[in-house]
Amino acid sequence: MSPGPADEARRALREAREARQAQAAQGAQERKAVGEAAPGPEGPEGRGIAPGGSRPRGESVAPGVSVDDEAASGAVGGAAEGAGAAEKPTAEQDERPRARPGDAARAALRRAMSERRGAAPHGPATGGGTEPGGREGCRQGAPDEEGGDRSERGTPPGVPASPAPPSTTPPPSSSGTNCPSSATTPPPHPLTAAPLTTTPHAAAPHAAIPLTTTPLTAIPHTTTPLTAAPHTTTPHATAPRHPRSMAAPGRDGELRRTFPAFAPRAADGEHGFAETWWGNAWVRALEEGALDAKRLARGRSYAEQGNVDAITVTPGLVLAYVQGSRPRPYRVQVRLRTLDDTEWQWFLDAAAERPGHIAALLDKEMPHSLAEGGVRLLPGPGELAPHCSCPDRGHPCKHAAALCYQTARLLDADPFVLLLLRGRGERELLDTLSRLSAARAARAAQEKGPAPLPGVRATEALAPRQLPPLPAPLPAPAHPEQPPVYPAAPGGPDPFALDQLATDAAARAHALLTTGRDPVADLTLWQDAVRLAAARPGSGLTAATRSLYASLASAADRTPSDLARAVAAWRQGGYEGLAVLEEPWDPPAGRFDRARPLLLAADLPAFRPWRNRLTHPRGHVQLRLGRDGLWYAYESDPGADDWWPRGTPDLDPVGALTGLGASPDS
Repeated sequence: MSPGPADEARRALREAREARQAQAAQGAQERKAVGEAAPGPEGPEGRGIAPGGSRPRGESVAPGVSVDDEAASGAVGGAAEGAGAAEKPTAEQDERPRARPGDAARAALRRAMSERRGAAPHGPATGGGTEPGGREGCRQGAPDEEGGDRSERGTPPGVPASPAPPSTTPPPSSSGTNCPSSATTPPPHPLTAAPLTTTPHAAAPHAAIPLTTTPLTAIPHTTTPLTAAPHTTTPHATAPRHPRSMAAPGRDGELRRTFPAFAPRAADGEHGFAETWWGNAWVRALEEGALDAKRLARGRSYAEQGNVDAITVTPGLVLAYVQGSRPRPYRVQVRLRTLDDTEWQWFLDAAAERPGHIAALLDKEMPHSLAEGGVRLLPGPGELAPHCSCPDRGHPCKHAAALCYQTARLLDADPFVLLLLRGRGERELLDTLSRLSAARAARAAQEKGPAPLPGVRATEALAPRQLPPLPAPLPAPAHPEQPPVYPAAPGGPDPFALDQLATDAAARAHALLTTGRDPVADLTLWQDAVRLAAARPGSGLTAATRSLYASLASAADRTPSDLARAVAAWRQGGYEGLAVLEEPWDPPAGRFDRARPLLLAADLPAFRPWRNRLTHPRGHVQLRLGRDGLWYAYESDPGADDWWPRGTPDLDPVGALTGLGASPDS
């Protein structure tokens, strides 16, 4: 297992610490020699402080501060040295700036992460925990990865650079989008140290800014070990993953059956693909009608490898999805002509004639005499019509050939599949064969029984012959009889209404019998309702007739008041009286024009004419001329325009007003 970024960081820290100790020992000797020649100024505590404000390299670490803390805070001293290097009057001006432990740790981290990315290209290693503020860590760590530390870019003079302690958090991935904040490793020993406070720089021009480092124990450094997730690879020798079946067995019924896909089987070139004679006959019809033997061989290999999905069989059609060389399976159909009713009748008669045929079918067997009798069940060459959704235009293509081969295996298991292809389901066939067999047994038992009773043969009864003429019709009765009396029952129909309907039916029947025509056949619904109401005594005001008027008016979509007015007109003049009430018309010149002088001669005032109507000046009497040439009188309240039929129709307008208040004085 390759070392993690944290291991690399710790190793880099140890190397930097050892190198710094060696450099400190060497620098102590050099400063000792230089100090004897030219002693430098002392700091506030009496020790020699460099002009840049940094501790001499040979000076020991403050009490209570471990070497790791010194290495961790080395970046602070290094930045101070870089800031005051121009003002240092010692021989250290010629020395190049040495690498700091923080830079070495970051370089080690970047090198470890690049090695890890190169060793595991499939995906970044993920840890078990998540560092708080993962996105902030990504943004803070980006400058270090892009351009190194800040002191190398250039720090303003006098401003102390205080980079953060070397972190064990790996840099972001090369893509720049993922931040492995969960891939951190805790150090093996906690970094605990006393608070480290550096003295102000006495000679620095910007010494007014104190440089104070935060105690390392004050930072909650909770990290998770950078351990890659166990990478388990799937062996390439596993079995291929088959897709979910595209069949719909839930829709199966009497004329639809779905069979699951066959398992792959070893190729057997010595024997036929099918196991029964009728299955091999199916294969023979396929192979003899094919145009390309190579496609047949490829289709047979598809069938043996199990590339054919579940098979759905309906009358005249075999449907399945076949997996070819592409990921998406192809939809394959094979059609076969169904038998008509005559052919089915021949087949059923032949099967019912021998009880052994029915027993063989129940045992999933197909007798030769039944399959190759008067009706040929098995297809011949060219009768199979394949169709596939693949671009291959072969006849058949390899996918259709695979479906045909698998259909032969279906026929081996159940010969009723062939009968379903020809148009009949198993249950229907067995029921029909049972009825035919029972009928044959009954006829056989009847032939062995006693002789039938004497009778007339059907041929003699249906033979053409001369029949005698019909007798003369009976004389019609003088009038229709009265219907019987219907008793009243609670919740039953109205006995009076039933009596009226029966009386009306008898009258119409009598009219048809005597005249040969129905007098009310040409009436509309409204006119027939008026006729029925007018035939009932009363005017719709009594309790007995109120319900009748209401029901008839509702059936004709009118009001009981309209029905009562129409009944009065019907009683006044029948069909013509109803027409005069509802249909104004323009009469020709002659009789209508002569009516006004006749009314004036009878000392009546001049009536106002309007179409076929003459109205009294006071507005309470009106005469209407019908199409039959009769005058119909109407009355209304003065000024109300509510006209009701009154009196009897007459050819003379003055006679029609007899009995009405139309005198000159009125």
